[in-house]
This record gives sequence, structure tokens and C-alpha cells, in this order.
Amino acid sequence: MTIPPDSADHMRTRIERRVESWIFHSRWLLAPFYLGLIVGLVILLIKFLQELFVFLPQTLSASQSDVILALLTLVDLVLVGNLVLMVIFSGYENFVSKIDVHNHPDRPEWMGKLDSGGLKLKLIASIVAISSISLLKSFMNVDKITDREMGWMVGMHLLFVCSGLILALTDKLSVKK
Repeated sequence: MTIPPDSADHMRTRIERRVESWIFHSRWLLAPFYLGLIVGLVILLIKFLQELFVFLPQTLSASQSDVILALLTLVDLVLVGNLVLMVIFSGYENFVSKIDVHNHPDRPEWMGKLDSGGLKLKLIASIVAISSISLLKSFMNVDKITDREMGWMVGMHLLFVCSGLILALTDKLSVKK
């Protein structure tokens, strides 16, 4: 028995549509990842509050460098939180579904406008900033860090900076084309 050509094309089209539908709906498999990042953000908040409340009683007796180190630690945690939030928002919007808060007054300007290329640049910029703060903290504690550890930290920071420059250059070149 031979299947007429029109019927075979129709069957192939139905199968193709079904496969494409499964592929399209598979994006929802990413949603638990973003929910997990929200849990990670809560953990980061707990760590931030822990750092804050551990340092508060020492504020009056702390040296200037201890205060700066404590503040740099808090800033570091805030930057990581911002980074996680950017990944949650833009990743969810780019790969899963649009977040329907267009009329909300607190909606960030960049929301819905940050594509994967822009996200990569913001991520590497945040990583460089976080690395800079860690390096600054190390310089302030230079007596507690070996030369080898300091060398690795500086090397890693330079690697992050170079990676950021290469990503930015690549992005700029691809936009021109």
C-alpha cells in the first residue's frame, strides 16, 4: 500500500509541528533554574545580614581599615546579588517567557531590552567589579596573604579584565557587521 504524496506531506507536517511544539515548550524546563537562583538570592541576603550583624557590635572599636573591609564585603555581596538578579530577569525573559509588569512603576528600564550579548557584557563587568573589590580587600590585608596567593588573585583579575575587553570588542565587531 502506497501513501499518496499529499497525505505523506500532511503527516510529516503534523509530526514536524508536534516536534517543534515540544521544543518550544521545553523552554519551561529552565524555570526551576531561575527559581533556584531566587533561593540563592535569599541565601545571599542571609549571608549579607549575618556579615552586617557580626560587624555592628564592633563598629565603635574597629579600626578604619576594619570598617573599610567590612563595607567592601557588604558591597561585594550586593554586587553578587545584582548579578544574580540580572541573570534571573534577563534569562527568564530571553529564554522562558516575558515578565508581564509593563505598567509597574518600579520596573527596571533595562528589563526586556537586555539580550544575551548585553547580558554577557553586564555579567563580565560585574565579575570584574567583584574581583576588584576582592583584590582591594586583599591589598588591605596584605600581611595575611602570601605573595603566591596575591599573584594568583592579580592574575585572575587581569584574566577577567582581558576577557571583558575581548567580549566587548567581539560584541562591537558583530554589531558593525
